[in-house]
Amino acid sequence: MDYRIEHELPCRIRLRFAPQDLRGSRGPVLAAVLETQDGVKRAAASSRTGSLLIFHDGSHRDSILKAVSLIERSELDEMDIQVEPVEPPLKVQVAKLLSAAMTRRMLPMPIRIVVTTAFACAYFFRGIRELLHLRLGVETLDAAALGVSLARQDYNTASTVMTLLALGNLIEDWTKKRSQASLAESLAVRLNSVWVQNDDGSQREISMSELAVGDRVIVRAGGLIPADGVVTAGEALVNQASMTGESMAVHRWPGTSVYAGTALEAGELTVQVRALADESRLSQIAKLIEESEELKASVQCRAERMADGLVPWSFGLAGMMYALTGNATRASAALMVDYSCAIKLATPLSILSAMREGVRRGVIIKGGKFLEALSEADTVVFDKTGTLTVSQPRVIEVVPFEGWQRSEILRLSACLEEHFPHSVATAVVRQAELEGLTHREEHAKVEYVVAHGVVSRYLDKRVIIGSRHFVAEDEGVVFDEEQKKVIEEKEQLGSLLYLAFDSRLIGLLVIDDPLREEAADVVAQLRSLGIRHVVMLTGDHPKTAARVAKQLGLDDYRAEMLPDEKTRFVQSLRKQGRKVIMVGDGINDAPSLAAANVGVSLRGAADVAQQVADVVLAGDLSSLPDARRLSELVMRRIERSYLTIVGLNTTFLLLGLLGIITPAVGALLHNSVTIGTSMTSVRPLLDKLPASLQAVSEESE
Repeated sequence: MDYRIEHELPCRIRLRFAPQDLRGSRGPVLAAVLETQDGVKRAAASSRTGSLLIFHDGSHRDSILKAVSLIERSELDEMDIQVEPVEPPLKVQVAKLLSAAMTRRMLPMPIRIVVTTAFACAYFFRGIRELLHLRLGVETLDAAALGVSLARQDYNTASTVMTLLALGNLIEDWTKKRSQASLAESLAVRLNSVWVQNDDGSQREISMSELAVGDRVIVRAGGLIPADGVVTAGEALVNQASMTGESMAVHRWPGTSVYAGTALEAGELTVQVRALADESRLSQIAKLIEESEELKASVQCRAERMADGLVPWSFGLAGMMYALTGNATRASAALMVDYSCAIKLATPLSILSAMREGVRRGVIIKGGKFLEALSEADTVVFDKTGTLTVSQPRVIEVVPFEGWQRSEILRLSACLEEHFPHSVATAVVRQAELEGLTHREEHAKVEYVVAHGVVSRYLDKRVIIGSRHFVAEDEGVVFDEEQKKVIEEKEQLGSLLYLAFDSRLIGLLVIDDPLREEAADVVAQLRSLGIRHVVMLTGDHPKTAARVAKQLGLDDYRAEMLPDEKTRFVQSLRKQGRKVIMVGDGINDAPSLAAANVGVSLRGAADVAQQVADVVLAGDLSSLPDARRLSELVMRRIERSYLTIVGLNTTFLLLGLLGIITPAVGALLHNSVTIGTSMTSVRPLLDKLPASLQAVSEESE
C-alpha cells in the first residue's frame, strides 16, 4: 500500500495512508500483521485519521516499511486474523479483577502459593526486562516489592499488592484512553448514512463509507452536514459552533461553503461534497490531536525524568532501612510506595484535558508544549489587517487627480485588482460592482508583487496600484504639493491605495478597515491575565496605525512593515528575552507565526497560516484570552498535583518505614493517590461553557 511518513522519532514512526486504506477492519488487521514482523514492538491503526503508529526496536526500520508497502488492501480484506476485541466497560473489568482476587483468597494454601507465585512472574519478567535495558523504573520497583513479600512467605500481602497494582493500572489506562478518545470524539461526525441526489433528481440513501467527492448530499433541518462542500441548491441557517464557536447560525445559499460536523437549524440544502469526512477540516483537527502526544510540554518531560529519577532512591532507602534495622517489612515499605506512576500520569492527563476543553471553547492547541508557552508569554504581537480588523474592508472614498474622473479611477482600479483575491482587492472590486461600473479587459497582463501592489500596461502606458512604499519608493512616482496635502488629510480616514499612470499619481482609494468588535476587550483581558506588552504590526501608513493603536490602547506599533520586517521584529523581541505570542491570518504572516514562541491564527485564515500556527482560534479573537486562561490554569494544576503526590506519598513512605502501616496498606494508599490525582486531572478548568456551546458539548459527551 502507498503511504507517506508523517512523523518519525527514534524507534517510533507514524505513517499516513489514503482514508479508504484503513477503513473497516483493515486498520486493526494491518496492525496485527505488522506485530508479527521482526523488530515491531507494537502497532496501532486509526481508521478515522488514516494513520498507523509503529513502535520498533530501531534495527529493523527499513524491513518494516518494506513489509508495509508490499501489503495490498485486498489481502487485508481476505486475511482471517482475530483482532483485539473491544474492551469491556471499566466496571466489568474491575469486577473480574476483584472476583479473581477473592477467589485466590479462598484457595487452599498450597494452591494459593502456586497461583500467587505464578501471577507474580509477570511482574518479575517486566522488572527483569527493564533491568536488561539498563533502566531502574517502576516495573523494577514493583517486582522487587513482590519479591520481598514472597521471600518472607507473606502471600496475602503479595496477592493484595498485585490486585492493587492491577486495579491502579486498569483505572489509569481507562482514564487516559477516555481522555484521548473524548478529545477526538468531540470532533467526530456521527452519521451512519446520508441521502444523495441522483443525476435524474431522484434521491437514494447510502452509507457514509460510500460517500464520494462530487456527490450531492441532501441535508434537512436538524441534520448534520457530513462533509466539507459547496451548496448547490436551497437556503438554510447553519449552526457552526462546532467549528467557529459562534452562537448565531449563519445563512447559507448556493455557492457558499459548509463544513463537516456543522448542524442545519432551519431550511434544506443540497451540498456537493469537495472533501470527505476523513479529509475535512474536522478530520485535520483530529489528526493534530492524535499527533499532539509528540509535542510534549517541557514540564511533562521534566516530570517524567524526575519520576524515573526517584526510583533508584526508593531502592537506596529500602537497602539502608534493612541495613539499619534488619526488618524486611519496614524495608519493603520503601518499595511499595513510589512517586513515578502518579507523576507520569497526572501531567499528560491534565494537558489532554486542557486541550479537549480548548476544543470545546473554539481553541485548537496542537500540543502540550504550546500550552506551556501560552502560560509563559509576556508579549502579544498582532498583525492588523484581518486580525485586529474585520476581513471585509470597504472603499469609503475615491479621490481623482490629473483631470481623471472618479468613476474612471474606480473602474481601472477594479480592473487591475480583480485578478488577486486578497481582502483590499475584493473591497475595490465590490465597490465598483455596487456602483454599476463595468469594464473591459483593456490592460495588458498584470503582475502581482507580493505585499506591494499590481503592475500592468493600460493604453500602452505603465499603470501601477498599491501602497505608498511601492508607488513612491519602488516605482519612483513623485507627488506634487497639492497631492501631498490631500494624502495627509485622507490618511486620517483610513488606509490609502495609490493608483499611478505613466509615472503620475492619478488617484487615491481610501480603504476603511473596521476594527473587530471584540478587539479592545481582548486586549484588556490579555493585560488582566499578565500580558505586559501588546504590539501591532501593519503595512499601513503610520498615521493609520497610530489611530488604531490609540483606539485599542496598545503599547507599541510598527507601520509600513514588509513580511520579512515583521519576522525580524518578532525575532528581536525573543532575543530581548520576551516570550512572544504572534497572532496573524495571512500568507505573509506565516514566517512571523513560525518565529514566535506561539503562533496563533484564526479559523478563516489562509491555509498556510493555519498549518504554521501552533494554536488556531475557531471563532473570533475573544477565544485568545480563554486560551491564555486555560494554559495558566493547567500549569497551576500540574504544580498542585506534583506537590500533592510528593507530599502524600512521602507521608505514606515515612509511616511505612516507622512500621505504623503495613506494606499492603502503603500500596493501597499509594494507588489511591494515583487514582485520585488522575480523576482530578481531567476535571474542567474553566467555568461553565457559554450557552452557545453547551448543546454542542453535551451532544459530544
